[in-house]
Amino acid sequence: MRFAIQRLLLLCLIACPGVLVAQSVNVYSARHYDTDLQLYENFRKQTGIKVNLIEASSDALIQRIVNEGQYSPADVLITVDAGRLYRAEEAGVFSATESAVLNARVPEHFRHPDGLWYGLSKRARVIIYNKAAGKPDTLTRYQDLAKPEFKGQVCVRSSSNIYNISLLAGLIAHDGNEAAKAWAEGVVSNLKRRPQGNDTSNIRDVALGECRFSIVNTYYLARMIADGSDIGEKVGVIFPNQEDTGTHVNISGAGVLKYAPNRENAIKFIEFLTEPDAQYLFVEGNHEYPVVEGAKLTEAVKSLGEFREDDLDASVLGENQAAAVRIFDAAGWH
Repeated sequence: MRFAIQRLLLLCLIACPGVLVAQSVNVYSARHYDTDLQLYENFRKQTGIKVNLIEASSDALIQRIVNEGQYSPADVLITVDAGRLYRAEEAGVFSATESAVLNARVPEHFRHPDGLWYGLSKRARVIIYNKAAGKPDTLTRYQDLAKPEFKGQVCVRSSSNIYNISLLAGLIAHDGNEAAKAWAEGVVSNLKRRPQGNDTSNIRDVALGECRFSIVNTYYLARMIADGSDIGEKVGVIFPNQEDTGTHVNISGAGVLKYAPNRENAIKFIEFLTEPDAQYLFVEGNHEYPVVEGAKLTEAVKSLGEFREDDLDASVLGENQAAAVRIFDAAGWH
């Protein structure tokens, strides 16, 4: 019922001429956080432009935009992970956008070279360890998780997860296909159990000593710490590859759509999301990192520590995802 009502409202906005359309922007978002709603209300207050929101999974929204074609009411797509932005790019739903504001605020490696999408927030994919079992001196890089000495100590989520696909896509870019395949095979050899669960469940299992190590996104851990969990006392964080490539980071991002009926409002909307106050709401809402330099962090995010990030172009993560899936399958990382 909610879906049908939202669709009727958005189609009406397009069909009805006049100021109502000019003062609206239609957003399809795969993010589901209350603070995002606050962002949209702040945008309305600042600009007078109302945000009409449709929420669903990234893949469902991309398919919906494709199905709607030139009649789509959507102006902006917001999704998480560069791999999903790439899927939207490959589906041909984005429109190239030139914005001096966005080019100045968003680092080059967090935006599409042709302006198809721009990063809004970022997260690091880190190695966590059980503090009671100790932090080994020989584990400082993602590649070290494949060492035989860690046999039976690693827990991970499925290879079908986009976060793992993007991580491996980054390793492919740095080390090549053969080295990436050897790494995936080595990690599979070191698994304590079949890949399962999500980042949150794997964090808990490391805290409980079920596993010694896992690979997770920082915001899941920071979220648990912010909620008052004692996870931070039981789980330690390793920001990998500080001496070479830097720690893998990924983004949530947004792009203006090909048939956007409110294109100018869409650009204003994405520009607004990179303002300092808006960037902090991204941080506060989900304990992510801002993409704009100098934006504030939550105390939970600060507690994880500082690190040097990989400055690999986020576009490459999408371009290498097909190769990453093939390597995971060949390695038996289910």
